[in-house]
Amino acid sequence: MTPPKISELHVLVVDDEADIRLGLTRLLGTLGIQAGQAADGLEALTQLRNQEWDLVLTDLMMPGMTGSELLAEIKKTWPDVAVVLLTGFGTVQTAVQCVQAGASHFLTKPFDNEEILGIIQRLGMQLLAKRQSPKIGIDVMVAEDPATKRVLSLVEKVAPQPVPVLIEGESGSGKEVIARAIHRRSMVSDCDFQAVNCAALSDTLLESELFGHVRGAFTGADRDRRGLFALAEGGTVFLDEVSSMSPAFQGKLLRVLQEKVIRPVGGSADVPVSFRLIAATNRDLEAMVQAGKFREDLYYRLQVVQVHIPPLRERPGDIVPLAMHFLLRATQECLGEEATPPELSQETLQRLRTYEWPGNVRELENAIQRAIIVCCGECLMPFHLGLESQEWGVTAEAGDQNYSEAKALAMGDFQREFVQRALEKSLGNVTQAATSCGLTRAAFQKILKQLGVDRTRFVPDEN
Repeated sequence: MTPPKISELHVLVVDDEADIRLGLTRLLGTLGIQAGQAADGLEALTQLRNQEWDLVLTDLMMPGMTGSELLAEIKKTWPDVAVVLLTGFGTVQTAVQCVQAGASHFLTKPFDNEEILGIIQRLGMQLLAKRQSPKIGIDVMVAEDPATKRVLSLVEKVAPQPVPVLIEGESGSGKEVIARAIHRRSMVSDCDFQAVNCAALSDTLLESELFGHVRGAFTGADRDRRGLFALAEGGTVFLDEVSSMSPAFQGKLLRVLQEKVIRPVGGSADVPVSFRLIAATNRDLEAMVQAGKFREDLYYRLQVVQVHIPPLRERPGDIVPLAMHFLLRATQECLGEEATPPELSQETLQRLRTYEWPGNVRELENAIQRAIIVCCGECLMPFHLGLESQEWGVTAEAGDQNYSEAKALAMGDFQREFVQRALEKSLGNVTQAATSCGLTRAAFQKILKQLGVDRTRFVPDEN
């Protein structure tokens, strides 16, 4: 395989100050990087829809859509695009929040040119290498549990029909995955799939994002811009978290669905549009209608067909297959396409099955990715997943054990995780593990025997 070249990298520079955009573009050009410019977040989203970009270098504090809002939308729609944030208002809290939201790096102004070039070059080479590697299972839908199979059966039936679909399910349960599955199986699968998270944008930004705007409609609108309904051009528009729309905007959306026309912000004429609508919500829209918080007429327009996705805890048959799927993908992405995925210990499999997964499939994927990063050996243990223990919560709620029994159970969990971590660091060497724990070899071996921990699982395979 030919090594990637940094000149193949496509970087989009986003800043409301023209001189900064020009300076950064020229700076990146010294490495041969192909750089483009956008004056604000909305223009950046348009460019992301119209062209493939590997990395976005964006200012944090911009009028209209901020850099953090742009980051959220990029990670929602283009998760493989890396984002580096620049700001003159940097704080540790802001940096942590942005990194937690998916930013690859965070730099404060005034910045050092060499530092920026170094970061972009290192990150760019990683992105290019990852792009060369074949993807594993990006579009694969794992459905082993009967509940999920029923969902996919409904998807197969509704996908060819041009009717609106409302997908209901908890956050992280896979609503966009189902929406994209419907699109891929539809009669318009060769057209665009346009998605937006309604909860991430204010009414003003959402209106511009969906309907577009004309030049001069507001400060910074220096050109006409098409909205998602127009960009779909007969394809699918996916409105995630539609329940977050204000009553006023609900009325505007209803008109679009009834008339199949939009009026760009600042425009004076209607524009006909053609699209297939899929909406999603993590709230009970019917209850919101009864409470007067969601328009009844819009609700019935959206839910011609309803698809309910059960939370992960209600489809246990999917947990381990999904974990194996994410394990294979994370191994390839983090360790290389030739790397062998670590094994899942029996204790890990048990934890995966018994954990409640409040964050659903998204939490499971994050846990597996974390485990791949922190695991040093050839076997994933429960503590690698970074999940909070739920045994105490279950015990307290059930009331089946007294204090002493519950304490003994918690202590056993603590001891097991502690000695397993020590064995992993010592590569299965009992003497070294015991010393690191401040115990004698005999005491450490006694604990291993009591807990049934096999130290050989932490010894590297010489083959």
